Amino acid sequence: MKLWNKYKQTSFVIKMAIGFSLGILAGIVFGQQAEIVRPLGTLLIHLLSLIAIPVIFLTVVLAVDKMNVTQLGRMGGKLILYYMTTTALAVFIGLGFALWISPGENLSLPDTNVDKPDTPGFSEVLLQIVPKNIFAAFSSGDLMAILFIAVIIGIAISNMKFSNDKKMQEYGNQLDTVFAALNEMFYKILSGVLLYAPIGVFAISASTFGSQGWSTFQSLLKFTAVFYIGVAVLWAVVYSAFLKFSGTRVGRFFKQTKEAYVTAFFTSSSIASLPIAIDSAKKAGISETTANFTLPLGAVFNSDGGALRMGASLVFAANVTNLNLAPADFLLIVLIGTLLSIGTAGVPAAGLVTLSAVLSMFGLPLEIVALIAGVDVLIGMAGTASNVIGDIIGSAVVDKSERKRAA
Repeated sequence: MKLWNKYKQTSFVIKMAIGFSLGILAGIVFGQQAEIVRPLGTLLIHLLSLIAIPVIFLTVVLAVDKMNVTQLGRMGGKLILYYMTTTALAVFIGLGFALWISPGENLSLPDTNVDKPDTPGFSEVLLQIVPKNIFAAFSSGDLMAILFIAVIIGIAISNMKFSNDKKMQEYGNQLDTVFAALNEMFYKILSGVLLYAPIGVFAISASTFGSQGWSTFQSLLKFTAVFYIGVAVLWAVVYSAFLKFSGTRVGRFFKQTKEAYVTAFFTSSSIASLPIAIDSAKKAGISETTANFTLPLGAVFNSDGGALRMGASLVFAANVTNLNLAPADFLLIVLIGTLLSIGTAGVPAAGLVTLSAVLSMFGLPLEIVALIAGVDVLIGMAGTASNVIGDIIGSAVVDKSERKRAA
């Protein structure tokens, strides 16, 4: 009992770090045999995904039903401007450091064929956003459709709450109370899931490192180093600048939100980390209404980590294939990378979609995707953490702006 209490009282970050480190050690020592613990890691992802969808749905409904249409549009416009700015800078940073360090030299392509995934067209995306069946959207986990449903339900409840009809007001307030109670219930479940998280992280890192081994990572260490240097600059310069611009204390903010980006780093899942991100945003002083509205949108539409990865990957691919890119090509990469990262962030395998599309655009072989897959676990961890902290910072910037406007 004392051991269990000590475990519960230990810092979440420390528990996750210990689980991850022990997992790497187990993977190195036991190699392929470490695969036996993979189901424990899969269980963690399942548990986080289990509560992520209802929490996303409920928080968006509760956020929207407290706002009017004008406020929704204003906040949405600010978010889009923020996403475009940080995503473009992320692509530029990835390109810059990759050109400087030149990863991919003296490497050859693996004998692996990679099929190019389809990049969805505008009509496909629109039809995906508006589902023909509410229950099908939830059963398939279609996040864009779920967000659409949450927004229209939130607007409907808001209209009921502020209606001139007293009976309609009563119904609206009752619905608001029900959604709020359900939301609290899922956060209670989340607190229990987080107690299991370090065990799941141990299993994920053990099985991944055990199956891929160090030799795979060593061959692509230069590319991985470029990506991590880029992530460090993105956090230290771009994100910190936005926080300072909005009047937020940088060090304190990163400390208050550490549970969110640590969970994202160790699970490599922005969606699964979303409930923790919302909770961390509130701890950092972001209003509940702003956090509930902006963070689910960020999880779907914002991908700074993927954008940075794409910039570095293009230079890596060019070096592997001895292709010389012109200055105009780099400007095009920044433009296309920004639009694709925002437009496909909510699409399954978004990184593969965007990277494949840009590789094809420049006539580069899609086998590059298979080559980069060797360090995908390390890239994905830092990329996801960047996506999550970028979303929270965007939420903070919008929240500060809205508060200044209301003052």
